[in-house]
Amino acid sequence: MLAALALLVTLVVWRRQDLLGVVLALLCVLLTMVAGVSVSAARQGNDPEPVDWSAIVGPPELMPYGIDADTLDALDSRDALRAVRDRRRGSTGLSGR
Repeated sequence: MLAALALLVTLVVWRRQDLLGVVLALLCVLLTMVAGVSVSAARQGNDPEPVDWSAIVGPPELMPYGIDADTLDALDSRDALRAVRDRRRGSTGLSGR
């Protein structure tokens, strides 16, 4: 924060309008952004907010545990997903027919 302020004072006092002035102005903007992000991070603190997983994750009977995203892409049909669920439950897959 102090470095950005010092650069701003330097720009105002020198009143340079050449490449060095542009570089100093860009450096002032960069340092101001870094200072702003640092202040924002300090205000937030290190304590992450607790996440309520019950609201994010659905009921357990609807969640296909043990199946990754690639398998779900391969098993696009409802019949294939139903067969995987039935196999995990230990049925033969003929209970619905």
